Amino acid sequence: MFVPVIRFFDRMVQRYLPDAFIFALILTVLVFLLGVGMTDSSPVDMVTHWGDGFWDLLAFTMQMSLIVITGYMLASAPAVTLLLRRLSMFAHTPVQAIVLVTIVALTACLINYGFGLVIGALFAKHVARQVPTVDYRLLIASAYSGFLVWHGGLSASIPLTIATSDHFLVDSLGVIPISETLFTPYNLFIVAVLFVSLPILNALSLKATNQTQQIDPAFLDLGTKKEEAATSAHTPAERLENSQILSLIIGLTGLGYVIFYFSQNGLDLNINIVNFTFLFLAILFHRTPKRLLQSVTEAVKNAGGIIIQFPFYAGIMGMMVASGLSDKIALWFVQISTEQTLPLLTFISAGLINIFIPSGGGQWAVQGPIMIPAALELGADPARIAMAVAWGDAWTNMIQPFWALPILAIAGLKVRDIMGFCVILLFWSFIPISIGLLFL
Repeated sequence: MFVPVIRFFDRMVQRYLPDAFIFALILTVLVFLLGVGMTDSSPVDMVTHWGDGFWDLLAFTMQMSLIVITGYMLASAPAVTLLLRRLSMFAHTPVQAIVLVTIVALTACLINYGFGLVIGALFAKHVARQVPTVDYRLLIASAYSGFLVWHGGLSASIPLTIATSDHFLVDSLGVIPISETLFTPYNLFIVAVLFVSLPILNALSLKATNQTQQIDPAFLDLGTKKEEAATSAHTPAERLENSQILSLIIGLTGLGYVIFYFSQNGLDLNINIVNFTFLFLAILFHRTPKRLLQSVTEAVKNAGGIIIQFPFYAGIMGMMVASGLSDKIALWFVQISTEQTLPLLTFISAGLINIFIPSGGGQWAVQGPIMIPAALELGADPARIAMAVAWGDAWTNMIQPFWALPILAIAGLKVRDIMGFCVILLFWSFIPISIGLLFL
């Protein structure tokens, strides 16, 4: 039963799911029509909302582009390439490859979502070189499956936001420490069940794949090109380009700041410090500015999808929020909720809204002001409701290509290549998340 279901979804996705950019364009049209049909916004209003919001994610677009670029730069450095290769040698069979990649991705995403996205994809490519008979599409889907747990981990934006003293709902919600969100029994249960079950589920999915087909090793090339010798430097400019001393000074200075940052802030792995760390480690490990820039040339090829697509999602978010469409969706779920069912229905509504607003912080800004007053009125636990929004945001990422773009860029695949497997993960993860939110 399990194998035919996976094959069915894989066939459907391969046949009918368009490129991720086309998906973003279709969502744009859909939200426009829903806004005109379900709110007081006119077509002119919706176009205005779309244009006004179009550039709202510029800073985030740059952050995610740099995650891909700096992650690739670091991973292509000889020392890191050697480390990842040695770690990949623990896998000798396709099942071991799938399980190993899933565990590494889950662990990395629990530490930091940006770190997990990049490391999972880069490590998967090394594992594919080690076990060429493994289904490459499933291997990358396994790397992406780790992203399911990010909003229950250390970089979870919603619980970390409400743990600060100046968050925008502090007057009604107060300050909620992470001991009442991330380290509650229900959240630990959800994370533990997913951590144990996803490697098994991904390994079982191998039965639905063609395990006799091998990936072309040239397609997986990463950090294997011969480096240009630095001995050809003759002019002062060439000597600077090949200066190991210059890279050492700048690299150590950057790492000095990283050490200072963590000494002052603890394990606060926000996206900026992850990018900063990746960049300066890459500067050190490539040893010369010239070698570093050669890796940049290869790395920037992977960021194109993010650069062109994220503004369209910003426009979609602008239409959803400014038209009141996202409020209408959230309020409908509130109206049919009770104290007992509010966490589950909040989770489901968050999953639906996440398809259109695939940003944890952005989604909380939309749903928080609706769900928290409803929780207080119904007598539900507001901290649990906040985590329900968080898990809803993580849940439907399995069918929303927004966050898959960095992994797909590094892997060299299209969204249709992995989403058939991810649909199964979406259905399965609904069960432990619902149990945790309702009964624990």
